[in-house]
Amino acid sequence: MILGEVFDRFISESPLSVMLRVLLEQSLPTDEVDALFEQEAQYQYERTLLFSTVVRLMSLVVCGISPSINAAYQSQAKGIGVRVQSVYNKLNGLEPQIIEALVRHGVGKAQALIEHLGGALAPLLPGYRIKIIDGNHLAATDRRLDVLRSQGSAPLPGHALVILDPRLQLAIDVFSCEDGHAPRTCLVGSGVGHRCQWRCVDGRP
Repeated sequence: MILGEVFDRFISESPLSVMLRVLLEQSLPTDEVDALFEQEAQYQYERTLLFSTVVRLMSLVVCGISPSINAAYQSQAKGIGVRVQSVYNKLNGLEPQIIEALVRHGVGKAQALIEHLGGALAPLLPGYRIKIIDGNHLAATDRRLDVLRSQGSAPLPGHALVILDPRLQLAIDVFSCEDGHAPRTCLVGSGVGHRCQWRCVDGRP
């Protein structure tokens, strides 16, 4: 009964927080997230630290609940079972296709909910499904390798192309490139299904 009263208070005083929590849990359930990792991972593996745990910690940062991964870890350290350095190692080693698959998985759940509730906007051009594509280089980091510390500019860690569906107001897909200095024009689409296939014309990943 006490928990019920606390929950009712959250609903009445901060309904958006409750709705966001429910949406995240429904869009990224732990069993499906871990199954996705097993399907997509080529080099990484899971032992004590599950991929769903990393996703949960990242969601706290993305939603502004925690200011950093370390802060999110400290708030839930007892239930994780590994040191914070292991979490950072897991994040640093995530393969691009895992993140891309995670985005598409969550979008599939969110799109179904938007369509069911009638929340989609009118198409920009009737009879066509319009998509907007944009890219951005990730911010350069000041934590450089020893061999690069004498260079005047920090190396770029990578860049990504994101596809936005204006009708759903969702970023429905992402294409990441680990080569931060590769031009975005090296990515070309072949348009297979709703997801464009991308490759570098010069052979780089």
